[in-house]
Amino acid sequence: MSAFAAVDVIRAKRDGGRLSDEQIDWTIDAYTRGDLAEEQMAALAMAIFLRGMDSGEISRWTGAMISSGERLDLKVSRPTIDKHSTGGVGDKITLPLAPLVAACGAAVPQLSGRGLGHTGGTLDKLESIPGWRASLSTSEIVRQLEEVGAVVCAATSGLAPADKKLYALRDVTSTVESIPLIASSIMSKKIAEGSAGLVLDVKTGSGAFMKTLPQARELARTLVEIGTAHGVATTALITDMNVPLGHAVGNAIEVAESVEVLRGGGPSDVVELTVALAREMLALAGLSDVDPAAVLASGRAYETWCRMIAAQGGDPEAALPRPRHVHVVPAPADGVLSRLDAYAVGVAAWRLGAGRARKEDPVQAAAGVLCLAKPGDAVSAGQPLLELHTDTPDAVPSALAALEDAYAVSSAGPSASASLVLETVRP
Repeated sequence: MSAFAAVDVIRAKRDGGRLSDEQIDWTIDAYTRGDLAEEQMAALAMAIFLRGMDSGEISRWTGAMISSGERLDLKVSRPTIDKHSTGGVGDKITLPLAPLVAACGAAVPQLSGRGLGHTGGTLDKLESIPGWRASLSTSEIVRQLEEVGAVVCAATSGLAPADKKLYALRDVTSTVESIPLIASSIMSKKIAEGSAGLVLDVKTGSGAFMKTLPQARELARTLVEIGTAHGVATTALITDMNVPLGHAVGNAIEVAESVEVLRGGGPSDVVELTVALAREMLALAGLSDVDPAAVLASGRAYETWCRMIAAQGGDPEAALPRPRHVHVVPAPADGVLSRLDAYAVGVAAWRLGAGRARKEDPVQAAAGVLCLAKPGDAVSAGQPLLELHTDTPDAVPSALAALEDAYAVSSAGPSASASLVLETVRP
């Protein structure tokens, strides 16, 4: 590979130029090996943040990050299909979705992450189940996909190591919100997982990273373009994240709510989005003739959940952790709950111990917020509106501060709720 001067690559992008394929390949390779200094990559990341990239640059950047590590070879007898969410509040959809799609006949290799800031992490939620382990070898992943049909675990260390370095750098250099860098980060890991198809849940609203619908559209289109360019059948749903999904926001309480869904109950919005994403996944996997709503109602998805949890050392029947302290937030007046802000609820759960400010921070399994009413529900003054769960009561005042303007009760509720799925983006 030809060597380039890092300063020339930085200057080219700083001045609004297009990086060549060779420059991109050299940059990612040099950064992964440690030959490109952190401050130089920080400068380039800021240049990309400010100047952007075209679709060809983004695809090549993604490919270079994939090539920085291994690509899983998931040779199993079922069609493989994956899902990724851009992150939200109360977004436990992976938990019921993976076993549901597996129960419909596909193989779901769901390599997931941990929460950071106001958005929760799938691995943090599942680690509240006694005995469950997140780290699996590649051979264990393949075996579980063949025997159970679904696996939710941490990414193996060899997947897209360039992204791991760059992700950490973006977090401390205020370059997280760059669509080229977000899209290439997501897709480098997902394509390296080796699934034949991918469905993306791109969230928009107060509790999402993409606050507006135009931003979400741009990200969704970029993600679908990258997947298609790399030979992965890819579809994106743009979904609403102005209100928390379901009632539970946290770790163990989200697991409990997911189990309700798998047993045929649970909040209607969680069921709606789970089934919508399942339909898209099954279509890409060539299994459109299976009705995921019927499979969910039958209990077969719950049976797959139990097998999936047990296969990773967990006890699906064990009692989940409970908080040492519960603080109730009452409704301020009679009326209808007209607003419940997702971002504020997510911040409150984070401050109670459900999330982390830095990757190395621990989380509390039992911490979180239980939303006892959702927009459109009639409430009476003094009735419990929110429950704050924590093992550290000293955290309650800061959580209450986050919730100060998070909800409103009025004589008239919100307009009739529309579908959570706002748009579908296909190649």
